[in-house]
Amino acid sequence: MNPTQTLSSTGGRSPASASASPASSLFPQINRCRTMRDLSQIHAMFVKSGKMLDTLAAAELLRFCATSDLLHRDLDYALKIFHQMPQRNCFSWNTIIRGFSESDEHKAVLAIAIFCEMMSDEFVEPNRFTLPSVLKACAKTGKIEQGKQIHGLALKLGLGGDEFVRSNLVRMYVMCGLMKDACVLFYKSIIERDMVMDRRKRDGQVVLWNVMIDGYMRLGDCKAARVLFDKMRQRSVVSWNTMISGYSQNGFFKDAVELFCDMKDGDLHPNYVTLVSVLPAISRLGSLELGECLHLYANNTRIGIDDVLGSALIDMYSKCGIIEKAIQVFERLPRENVITWSAMINGFAIHGQAGHAIDCFCKMRQAGVQPSDVAYINLLTACSHAGLVEQGRKYFSQMVNVDGLEPRIEHYGCMVDLLGRSGLLEEAEELILNMPIKPDDVVWKALLGACRMHGNVEMGKRVANILMDMVPNDSGAYVALSNLYASQGNWAEVSEMRLRMKEMDIRKDPGCSWIDIDGVLHEFLVEDDSHPRAKEIKSMLVEISDKLRQAGYRPITTQVLLKLEEQDKENALHYHSEKIAVAFGLISTSRGKSIRIVKNLRICEDCHSSIKLISKVYMRKITVRDRKRFHHFEDGSCSCMDYW
Repeated sequence: MNPTQTLSSTGGRSPASASASPASSLFPQINRCRTMRDLSQIHAMFVKSGKMLDTLAAAELLRFCATSDLLHRDLDYALKIFHQMPQRNCFSWNTIIRGFSESDEHKAVLAIAIFCEMMSDEFVEPNRFTLPSVLKACAKTGKIEQGKQIHGLALKLGLGGDEFVRSNLVRMYVMCGLMKDACVLFYKSIIERDMVMDRRKRDGQVVLWNVMIDGYMRLGDCKAARVLFDKMRQRSVVSWNTMISGYSQNGFFKDAVELFCDMKDGDLHPNYVTLVSVLPAISRLGSLELGECLHLYANNTRIGIDDVLGSALIDMYSKCGIIEKAIQVFERLPRENVITWSAMINGFAIHGQAGHAIDCFCKMRQAGVQPSDVAYINLLTACSHAGLVEQGRKYFSQMVNVDGLEPRIEHYGCMVDLLGRSGLLEEAEELILNMPIKPDDVVWKALLGACRMHGNVEMGKRVANILMDMVPNDSGAYVALSNLYASQGNWAEVSEMRLRMKEMDIRKDPGCSWIDIDGVLHEFLVEDDSHPRAKEIKSMLVEISDKLRQAGYRPITTQVLLKLEEQDKENALHYHSEKIAVAFGLISTSRGKSIRIVKNLRICEDCHSSIKLISKVYMRKITVRDRKRFHHFEDGSCSCMDYW
């Protein structure tokens, strides 16, 4: 057997890893390359000396260009070497296909094209290292028909049972959304492997389970993913990360955090990916104590806090109400990445610190960092929360005319929100109608919210009807229009809207608030009496009501959008979820300690007014994060300056 044959038939996990070592020892100068410029000099020397006629030498040059780390990879150069090779064995084909399959979607398409070219070469035949790379390219580009053809080829070549081929087939079907096909292969595989006690095959089985779990999470089927996860005999860190990330991305934040707690109490240690996956869930729930533990864990282990993890920590501290700690994390990070700056700008924005957000944006430009579309979204959000209409218009124009960024739907949503909050409803509606892209429901909801805020029934009805046609099963438009009618005392229209919701089985999202006490998350709904300390909470609510009345508080009963007697409206106001959470915070923490609450809806005017007084009467700093922003209550005032 000659060296060429050895290269094309060596076993192992991948063609490059399987055969790079022997060839590398023959050409150590290639292994010492640090840049493509170094390699091009060696290439020139090989051409001049005739070494390029050596299949091994050419293959090593190709391997460096096509499959080395991304900093050194140059696929265009690799393709030139490939086409100039006097002989192209299976290893060479596998190397160039692998290189393109691991690149972006555009180049992954070329991997499939190169494979088709390989199939027309009568001197080579695909092997167990070829097909996984091509299947990876099919998965990445969504080329399901080509993937099915390769599946057929694998069976024809007798490679259908190969663990790497099969796992990539499963991944291809999963990535293309064909979970039924993936399930057939998956269950066939685990039945076969259950008959074999080989440890290596057991490890391969874990990979397959992880792929399936990821597939269900991609489709939003968290229940199916959890069923598989619970059935796993052996779990890797990837298994836990896939579940945690999937829960978080699908909005099941509490499940993500609970699963993370189970993981850290077990034998496996969280890694970098775990932290990046769970931090968004911690941010949404406002679990500051757990977030701080993760930060400490990252500092005390070998997990490096880079731009991505650092930005996630900035986001966590910002959304948990501790903007000061977010700034501390930001100050310790390198400033070359726009992601870091964007996270900090957003932190200032949701805390209503528009001046700091604008200053941070300007410093980013001074540092030579090009603003991204996300940075502009966060900047426009800051302008919206502060009512800075002229500045918002200026930055929107700057984004297009100076930085050459094309506005996304989110940018238009920010502008509609900015104009609507400021009472410029006609201008906001005109902006929507003249957008170069089709407005989505979020943009229309921003305008509908502004109509509710400013009492514009005519426009509100028009916008609500658009939303009902666009998202007929979403409660938002029905509830907003019903509330708009109720604020005007039009109870006949309110009854009609509620009847319509009942007929369509559309339910309003209940108000819900969370408070973290000593690392335990407590959840409260409107009029919630299910908590173990419900009697104490109710007693505190009565005490709060009495003390606030003595301080001059009068219930804002217009916030109760139900046809009730005045006393019943006052009673209803006492049991809003954020007030229950505040009462629980007062009885569960020591005197003078700050209270932090997260709410799923916009805080109502009465609760806002009440909590301002509570902060003064009980001498507590109370932070409430509602659906849009933070409210920092202290000594009878709020950081939002009553503009929210």
